[in-house]
Amino acid sequence: MSTGTIQQLISSDGKKNFLKCLMKDLRAMHYMLENDWFETDITRIGAEQEMVLVDRESYRPACIAPEVLAKTTHLPYLGGELARFNLESNLDPLVFEKDCFSVMHKELKHQISTIDQILEEFNARIVLTGILPTLQKKDLKIENLTPKDRYYALVDSINRELKGNAYELRLSGIDELMIRHDSPLLEACNTSFQVHLQVSPAEFSKMYNMALALTGPVLAISANSSLVFGRRLWHENRIALFQQSIDTRTSHDHLREKSPRVNFGNDWAHNSIMDIYREDIARFNVLMGFEIDEDSIEKVKDKVVPELYALRMHNSTVYRWNRPCYGISDTGKPHLRIENRVIPSGPTIIDEVANAAFWLGAMKGMDLAYDDMRRYMSYEDVRDNFFKAATHGVDSKFNWCGDSKISACDLILQEILPLAKSGLKHMKINESDIDTYMGVIEERAKKHTNGARWCLRAFTALKKISSSDEALTTLTATMVENQNMDTPVSEWPMPSLIRTDKYQPIHMRIEQFMETDLITVRKDDIIDLVAEIMDWKRVRYLPVEDTNGQLVGLMTSRRVLRYYAHEKINELPVAVEDIMIKDPVHVNPDQTIQEALELMKANNIGGLPVAKNGELIGFVTEIQLLRILSKYS
Repeated sequence: MSTGTIQQLISSDGKKNFLKCLMKDLRAMHYMLENDWFETDITRIGAEQEMVLVDRESYRPACIAPEVLAKTTHLPYLGGELARFNLESNLDPLVFEKDCFSVMHKELKHQISTIDQILEEFNARIVLTGILPTLQKKDLKIENLTPKDRYYALVDSINRELKGNAYELRLSGIDELMIRHDSPLLEACNTSFQVHLQVSPAEFSKMYNMALALTGPVLAISANSSLVFGRRLWHENRIALFQQSIDTRTSHDHLREKSPRVNFGNDWAHNSIMDIYREDIARFNVLMGFEIDEDSIEKVKDKVVPELYALRMHNSTVYRWNRPCYGISDTGKPHLRIENRVIPSGPTIIDEVANAAFWLGAMKGMDLAYDDMRRYMSYEDVRDNFFKAATHGVDSKFNWCGDSKISACDLILQEILPLAKSGLKHMKINESDIDTYMGVIEERAKKHTNGARWCLRAFTALKKISSSDEALTTLTATMVENQNMDTPVSEWPMPSLIRTDKYQPIHMRIEQFMETDLITVRKDDIIDLVAEIMDWKRVRYLPVEDTNGQLVGLMTSRRVLRYYAHEKINELPVAVEDIMIKDPVHVNPDQTIQEALELMKANNIGGLPVAKNGELIGFVTEIQLLRILSKYS
């Protein structure tokens, strides 16, 4: 058994002892594989549901998970996640046969309903979404880390591995996002619906390679995470966000390659699960551990199945999108699983179960149709498909067998969906379940839609008639409504703006409304240029920034008019520095609309630069803020 709490392996002795246990676990695993200890006469499936907690009125993250867990000790399936606004529930393993998917659907609905009822006491509710639209960077402060030894140790260990000064997120799509963060808590943005398939050791490599081949198509049709901090980026931003949020690497002058801990892999599986475990141990430093008094070698000598604590701990800190897993069944026999981590949470329970059935059925169908995926596709094409799907979702065009090129929806309708139906029939899944869940996938493919595409279209339409903050709130409220009805996303209409007295922008932070696409000038620019820019762009204010982006002044139309009316004496060019407002009044992004309006009134001005630590990051005007507030007066 293991003893003590999970901790960083800072001391040399602590790391040596843990690595010694890890090496023993590898040898024990190898022995069990060579001597046929593993369960092979049954195929089970399982799933883990990650969810976001939001306030019932504002639809913003509710950081109450520890308090909720204290009230739900009678729910053995419920556990915490990295952030205080996340929970995870674990579904019972099911034999892959008959009505397993309708049973999974029923169990998941019961769990969500039970948790939601408890959340009423906290004025909160559940949202099933890959990335919560209303989530803001401020929600990812370290104070919102779930207070558990495991998470403290994980964050501290990742920080110790960091080679640069911060974690950087760089993504572009319709919009662009480039931010830094001081902790790995950016990872908490992501919520998924993780699906497990039990496989036999002899078939592991073959099935793992099929999982790799299917990753792109499954991700494309299930994508549900197209918005991050109000930016329209990839169709499935979880893929990039997860990797970059804990990426401790930094750029170098040389071309040395280093793999991130969140990765797709570097090659096919060629021999056994041992290849993957050895690869990950060789590539990735041990992050965490604990004292272990199980000697796995002695256990196998005594014909006792070991827990392999060290191996499982290390495996839990290497985030392959198709992760190999070791476990012990209720029968007492060890088993192997492939965990699919690419499927996002939501949009609804029926969508999630359909995604699970689609992947599981396709795995079995591909097993029947192909002997070895390495003969039909290159690993490079499979990897390329994965990133195409993450970036473009159902708009992707894939490389497929025989070097063919095919769109995501055509591939799903013409090949993957028939394979999935064939696999489900082979596993003797009830016809009614096949029709129901494969029908959900078929409708998405025929209508060329999924949760990500619905979000992109809805948000773009809402932004044209509202502020970004109001659009994001409306999106989240609509998600909750559709989830409560368990309506497949292919049937979701475009949302209408919410109209509720509980939406009070006056108390919202400036960061949620400010203009960030700024036109600025420098101190050594001339006034004639300022006048022309104001005319071209029809603006009354131009912030003045230095080469480092620091706010140093403000030009106003009043100052320009005064110059031309009274001060322009000769034709010598006058610099911005000569007439700009030096050290202008400004707000920080955490202040509220109400505070900004009061500041404008007190200083008799109609616009304010937004700065943080002196850096110019936005601008707000009185007219802009009053226009937002007028809708709710």
